[in-house]
Amino acid sequence: MSDDILPPADPAPTPDPLPPPAPIRDPVVETAAQQAVERAEAAATRRRWVTLAEVVGIAGLLIAALSLWMTWSDRRADEQEKKVEKASETKARTLVLLTATPEHGGARLDLKDEAHPIQSIDVRFPAALGVGAQTSVLEPRIEARWFADAILTATDKGPDVQQGRMPVLITSSYWDADQQRSDSAIYDIVWETQGRLLQGRALRLKGVMLRERTSQPARLEALWAREKPKPAG
Repeated sequence: MSDDILPPADPAPTPDPLPPPAPIRDPVVETAAQQAVERAEAAATRRRWVTLAEVVGIAGLLIAALSLWMTWSDRRADEQEKKVEKASETKARTLVLLTATPEHGGARLDLKDEAHPIQSIDVRFPAALGVGAQTSVLEPRIEARWFADAILTATDKGPDVQQGRMPVLITSSYWDADQQRSDSAIYDIVWETQGRLLQGRALRLKGVMLRERTSQPARLEALWAREKPKPAG
Protein backbone atom coordinates (compact mmCIF):
# COMPACT_ATOMS: atom_id res chain seq x y z
CA MET A 1 0.00 0.00 0.00
CA SER A 2 1.13 3.45 -0.67
CA ASP A 3 1.38 6.06 2.04
CA ASP A 4 0.30 8.97 -0.28
CA ILE A 5 -2.60 11.04 1.07
CA LEU A 6 -5.38 11.61 -1.40
CA PRO A 7 -7.07 15.01 -1.60
CA PRO A 8 -10.52 15.18 -0.17
CA ALA A 9 -13.28 14.61 -2.60
CA ASP A 10 -15.61 17.58 -3.51
CA PRO A 11 -18.81 17.53 -1.62
CA ALA A 12 -21.90 16.52 -3.50
CA PRO A 13 -23.84 19.53 -4.86
CA THR A 14 -26.89 20.61 -2.88
CA PRO A 15 -30.01 20.08 -4.94
CA ASP A 16 -32.16 23.23 -5.70
CA PRO A 17 -35.15 23.62 -3.40
CA LEU A 18 -38.41 22.56 -4.85
CA PRO A 19 -40.87 25.40 -5.75
CA PRO A 20 -43.78 25.80 -3.39
CA PRO A 21 -46.77 23.94 -4.43
CA ALA A 22 -49.36 25.99 -6.35
CA PRO A 23 -52.22 27.12 -4.14
CA ILE A 24 -55.31 25.20 -4.46
CA ARG A 25 -57.97 27.45 -6.11
CA ASP A 26 -61.38 27.06 -4.62
CA PRO A 27 -64.07 28.02 -7.17
CA VAL A 28 -66.55 28.79 -4.40
CA VAL A 29 -64.19 31.24 -2.72
CA GLU A 30 -63.34 32.94 -6.00
CA THR A 31 -66.99 33.32 -6.86
CA ALA A 32 -67.76 34.83 -3.45
CA ALA A 33 -64.85 37.27 -3.76
CA GLN A 34 -65.93 38.34 -7.25
CA GLN A 35 -69.46 38.91 -6.04
CA ALA A 36 -68.19 40.97 -3.10
CA VAL A 37 -66.15 43.18 -5.47
CA GLU A 38 -69.12 43.62 -7.79
CA ARG A 39 -71.37 44.53 -4.86
CA ALA A 40 -68.84 47.08 -3.63
CA GLU A 41 -68.56 48.65 -7.09
CA ALA A 42 -72.34 48.72 -7.44
CA ALA A 43 -72.71 50.37 -4.02
CA ALA A 44 -70.10 52.99 -4.96
CA THR A 45 -71.94 53.65 -8.23
CA ARG A 46 -75.23 54.05 -6.35
CA ARG A 47 -73.63 56.44 -3.91
CA ARG A 48 -72.33 58.50 -6.80
CA TRP A 49 -75.78 58.58 -8.39
CA VAL A 50 -77.42 59.48 -5.07
CA THR A 51 -74.96 62.33 -4.55
CA LEU A 52 -75.57 63.64 -8.09
CA ALA A 53 -79.34 63.35 -7.61
CA GLU A 54 -79.09 65.28 -4.36
CA VAL A 55 -77.12 68.05 -6.09
CA VAL A 56 -79.63 68.20 -8.92
CA GLY A 57 -82.50 68.23 -6.42
CA ILE A 58 -80.99 71.05 -4.37
CA ALA A 59 -80.28 73.04 -7.53
CA GLY A 60 -83.89 72.52 -8.60
CA LEU A 61 -85.15 73.71 -5.23
CA LEU A 62 -82.97 76.82 -5.44
CA ILE A 63 -84.19 77.60 -8.95
CA ALA A 64 -87.80 77.07 -7.89
CA ALA A 65 -87.33 79.29 -4.84
CA LEU A 66 -85.69 82.00 -6.96
CA SER A 67 -88.49 81.82 -9.51
CA LEU A 68 -91.11 82.02 -6.76
CA TRP A 69 -89.38 85.02 -5.19
CA MET A 70 -89.12 86.82 -8.54
CA THR A 71 -92.79 86.15 -9.23
CA TRP A 72 -93.76 87.45 -5.79
CA SER A 73 -91.49 90.48 -6.18
CA ASP A 74 -92.94 91.32 -9.61
CA ARG A 75 -96.47 90.91 -8.31
CA ARG A 76 -95.74 93.11 -5.31
CA ALA A 77 -94.19 95.77 -7.56
CA ASP A 78 -97.26 95.64 -9.83
CA GLU A 79 -99.60 95.93 -6.85
CA GLN A 80 -97.61 98.86 -5.48
CA GLU A 81 -97.67 100.57 -8.87
CA LYS A 82 -101.42 100.05 -9.10
CA LYS A 83 -101.87 101.51 -5.62
CA VAL A 84 -99.82 104.56 -6.58
CA GLU A 85 -101.80 104.97 -9.80
CA LYS A 86 -105.09 104.60 -7.93
CA ALA A 87 -103.99 107.12 -5.30
CA SER A 88 -102.93 109.53 -8.04
CA GLU A 89 -106.24 109.10 -9.84
CA THR A 90 -108.14 109.64 -6.58
CA LYS A 91 -106.08 112.74 -5.84
CA ALA A 92 -106.64 114.06 -9.36
CA ARG A 93 -110.39 113.57 -9.02
CA THR A 94 -110.46 115.63 -5.83
CA LEU A 95 -108.58 118.61 -7.28
CA VAL A 96 -110.56 121.69 -8.16
CA LEU A 97 -109.83 123.78 -11.25
CA LEU A 98 -111.80 127.00 -11.16
CA THR A 99 -112.69 128.92 -14.29
CA ALA A 100 -114.27 132.36 -14.36
CA THR A 101 -116.79 134.20 -16.46
CA PRO A 102 -116.85 138.01 -16.25
CA GLU A 103 -120.28 139.41 -15.44
CA HIS A 104 -121.71 142.97 -15.38
CA GLY A 105 -118.90 144.38 -17.46
CA GLY A 106 -116.20 142.86 -15.32
CA ALA A 107 -117.68 143.94 -11.99
CA ARG A 108 -117.56 140.34 -10.84
CA LEU A 109 -116.35 136.88 -11.83
CA ASP A 110 -118.65 133.87 -11.64
CA LEU A 111 -116.60 130.78 -10.73
CA LYS A 112 -117.23 127.13 -11.46
CA ASP A 113 -115.48 123.80 -11.69
CA GLU A 114 -116.60 121.39 -14.40
CA ALA A 115 -115.87 118.32 -12.24
CA HIS A 116 -117.32 119.38 -8.87
CA PRO A 117 -120.39 121.27 -7.66
CA ILE A 118 -118.65 123.99 -5.65
CA GLN A 119 -120.81 125.14 -2.75
CA SER A 120 -118.57 127.82 -1.25
CA ILE A 121 -115.21 129.52 -1.61
CA ASP A 122 -113.01 131.40 0.84
CA VAL A 123 -110.77 134.02 -0.76
CA ARG A 124 -107.67 135.27 1.02
CA PHE A 125 -105.87 138.38 -0.27
CA PRO A 126 -102.26 139.46 0.17
CA ALA A 127 -101.85 141.04 3.60
CA ALA A 128 -100.16 144.13 2.15
CA LEU A 129 -103.42 145.11 0.44
CA GLY A 130 -105.23 145.41 3.75
CA VAL A 131 -108.26 143.53 2.38
CA GLY A 132 -110.04 141.07 4.64
CA ALA A 133 -110.86 137.52 3.57
CA GLN A 134 -114.13 137.07 1.70
CA THR A 135 -116.57 134.13 1.50
CA SER A 136 -119.01 133.35 -1.29
CA VAL A 137 -121.62 130.59 -0.99
CA LEU A 138 -124.09 128.83 -3.28
CA GLU A 139 -122.94 130.79 -6.34
CA PRO A 140 -119.17 131.17 -5.98
CA ARG A 141 -118.00 134.53 -7.26
CA ILE A 142 -115.38 137.22 -6.83
CA GLU A 143 -116.54 140.82 -6.60
CA ALA A 144 -114.36 143.67 -7.88
CA ARG A 145 -115.66 145.89 -5.10
CA TRP A 146 -113.93 143.68 -2.53
CA PHE A 147 -110.50 145.04 -3.45
CA ALA A 148 -111.09 147.81 -6.01
CA ASP A 149 -109.98 150.60 -3.68
CA ALA A 150 -106.73 148.80 -2.83
CA ILE A 151 -105.79 148.23 -6.49
CA LEU A 152 -106.80 151.72 -7.59
CA THR A 153 -104.74 153.20 -4.77
CA ALA A 154 -101.76 151.03 -5.71
CA THR A 155 -102.02 152.17 -9.34
CA ASP A 156 -102.75 155.83 -8.60
CA LYS A 157 -100.71 158.49 -10.37
CA GLY A 158 -100.22 156.14 -13.29
CA PRO A 159 -102.04 155.86 -16.61
CA ASP A 160 -105.78 155.32 -16.46
CA VAL A 161 -105.58 152.03 -18.34
CA GLN A 162 -103.43 149.46 -16.61
CA GLN A 163 -103.44 145.68 -16.44
CA GLY A 164 -102.06 143.27 -13.90
CA ARG A 165 -102.49 140.11 -11.90
CA MET A 166 -103.21 139.70 -8.22
CA PRO A 167 -102.61 136.35 -6.52
CA VAL A 168 -105.28 135.15 -4.10
CA LEU A 169 -105.57 131.98 -2.06
CA ILE A 170 -108.90 130.28 -2.79
CA THR A 171 -110.24 127.37 -0.76
CA SER A 172 -113.12 125.61 -2.52
CA SER A 173 -115.54 123.33 -0.66
CA TYR A 174 -117.80 120.69 -2.19
CA TRP A 175 -119.41 117.32 -1.50
CA ASP A 176 -118.08 114.11 -3.04
CA ALA A 177 -120.88 111.59 -2.53
CA ASP A 178 -121.24 111.55 1.28
CA GLN A 179 -117.85 113.12 2.01
CA GLN A 180 -117.16 116.85 2.22
CA ARG A 181 -113.91 117.89 0.56
CA SER A 182 -111.94 121.08 0.12
CA ASP A 183 -109.12 122.12 -2.16
CA SER A 184 -106.80 125.13 -1.81
CA ALA A 185 -104.74 126.78 -4.51
CA ILE A 186 -103.36 130.14 -5.48
CA TYR A 187 -105.05 131.78 -8.45
CA ASP A 188 -104.17 134.95 -10.29
CA ILE A 189 -107.04 137.40 -10.73
CA VAL A 190 -106.46 139.23 -14.01
CA TRP A 191 -107.59 142.84 -13.65
CA GLU A 192 -107.68 146.00 -15.67
CA THR A 193 -108.23 149.66 -14.75
CA GLN A 194 -110.23 151.93 -17.01
CA GLY A 195 -110.70 155.68 -17.03
CA ARG A 196 -114.18 157.19 -16.78
CA LEU A 197 -115.27 160.70 -17.64
CA LEU A 198 -117.13 161.58 -14.45
CA GLN A 199 -116.46 158.91 -11.82
CA GLY A 200 -112.73 158.48 -12.18
CA ARG A 201 -111.06 155.17 -12.80
CA ALA A 202 -112.76 151.80 -12.39
CA LEU A 203 -111.50 148.28 -11.81
CA ARG A 204 -112.65 145.54 -14.14
CA LEU A 205 -112.04 141.79 -13.71
CA LYS A 206 -111.16 139.68 -16.74
CA GLY A 207 -110.65 136.16 -15.37
CA VAL A 208 -108.65 133.83 -13.13
CA MET A 209 -105.69 131.56 -13.79
CA LEU A 210 -104.40 128.72 -11.63
CA ARG A 211 -100.99 129.77 -10.33
CA GLU A 212 -99.86 127.15 -7.80
CA ARG A 213 -101.39 124.28 -5.87
CA THR A 214 -100.46 125.33 -2.38
CA SER A 215 -102.20 126.56 0.75
CA GLN A 216 -99.24 128.46 2.20
CA PRO A 217 -99.98 132.13 2.95
CA ALA A 218 -96.26 132.89 2.84
CA ARG A 219 -96.19 131.85 -0.79
CA LEU A 220 -99.12 134.17 -1.50
CA GLU A 221 -97.20 137.11 -0.03
CA ALA A 222 -94.08 136.26 -2.03
CA LEU A 223 -96.04 136.16 -5.29
CA TRP A 224 -97.74 139.49 -4.57
CA ALA A 225 -94.36 141.12 -3.83
CA ARG A 226 -93.42 140.19 -7.37
CA GLU A 227 -96.74 141.02 -9.05
CA LYS A 228 -97.82 144.19 -7.28
CA PRO A 229 -97.97 147.34 -9.40
CA LYS A 230 -94.80 149.36 -9.46
CA PRO A 231 -95.08 153.00 -8.26
CA ALA A 232 -95.37 155.47 -11.11
CA GLY A 233 -91.99 157.05 -11.78
